[in-house]
Amino acid sequence: MPPLTFNEARACVVEKVGALLRVEALEIEHVDIEHAAGRVLARSLRADRDYPALARSVRDGFAVRVCDLPGEFRVIGEVRAGEISAQRVGPGEAIEIMTGAPVPVGADVVVMVEHVTRDGGRIRTDRTAVPGEFINPRASEARSGEAVLPAGVRLDYSSIALAATFGVANVPVFPRPRVAILATGDEIVPVRETPREFQIRNSNAYSLAVQVARAGGMPEILPVAKDTSEDTMRLIERGLDSDLLLLSGGVSAGKYDLVETVLADLGAEFFFDRVKIQPGQPLVFGRARGKFFFGLPGNPASTMVTFEIFARAAVEILSGIERPVLPFLLAPLTADFRHKTGLTRFLPAMLSGDGSGVTPIAWQGSGDVPSIARSNVYLVAAADRAEWKAGDLIQVLMK
Repeated sequence: MPPLTFNEARACVVEKVGALLRVEALEIEHVDIEHAAGRVLARSLRADRDYPALARSVRDGFAVRVCDLPGEFRVIGEVRAGEISAQRVGPGEAIEIMTGAPVPVGADVVVMVEHVTRDGGRIRTDRTAVPGEFINPRASEARSGEAVLPAGVRLDYSSIALAATFGVANVPVFPRPRVAILATGDEIVPVRETPREFQIRNSNAYSLAVQVARAGGMPEILPVAKDTSEDTMRLIERGLDSDLLLLSGGVSAGKYDLVETVLADLGAEFFFDRVKIQPGQPLVFGRARGKFFFGLPGNPASTMVTFEIFARAAVEILSGIERPVLPFLLAPLTADFRHKTGLTRFLPAMLSGDGSGVTPIAWQGSGDVPSIARSNVYLVAAADRAEWKAGDLIQVLMK
């Protein structure tokens, strides 16, 4: 089958996984609010009352009538957050008010404390104002029963604050998908083993486990599949018991790259097997026995990049997110950059702390884990552009 462009391949993943998954058919779990961060909301969060429940001040100052401004006022009391004033503001009167306190009856504006002069029990201001200045009206943030946060959103710290505000102590969330991770190859040995010169440790399984968890899935690292059809078949069948299977290695054109052959023997449907990107051109995506799978390239950089730009979207959709997004942004290059057109490249780079510049990091190819580890973004070189000058904006993908 012909290779796809980056955009075509990503659209294919989102379309295929999204078409099979019906969010409304997913089960719903309830978790304590302390453990809800990072989960995907299964039902909209609705306000349990008006917010704010009363008109409240957004500044420290004095509550007065706007029709009395500018002028001199007699201070008749004070109101703080957490209490309600029993007094009513009349002509020429003011009540000292703190941020967050309910606005007293009769007042329709707050004059900031910085804008008054005080002499004993009286204040004076030369300011004019409009009705409602420095006042949050009742229900200006949310009305009782209003759906404020829709289902399908990953819960971050602000979402948790909203749930707590609404009194949602047990948060409805979608289950986390189970993701099997299967590395292949006779050259791979366990992390705690000392490899011989022709062997490598199983870094891909652990990087993928972190990426899966960060995307909202539950990773399960399977034993390494040896370069035999029987062992590869046995472990792929085991992996297909999960919601998603990620394979690392065995998808190139070598004599012992057995993954596609074994998957075909299992009746797999292949959607693509090559993408015009670097790193990660040999990349398999398909479905077998009702489960989606990715055959990711075995070189570590290729594995990490292809998960982020393709497989992560599948994990997020299976988690209940209907429209996964990639965190792209633009940054100016600190030096000239050029590449050969035809492929979209995702290369290690360092974005400055203030976002004012991005610097490519020299790397030795898709096996260069140290360069990837030193980077904090991927520089994204478009397939149809050959060169950029220092200062030109270029797209970067956050790690």
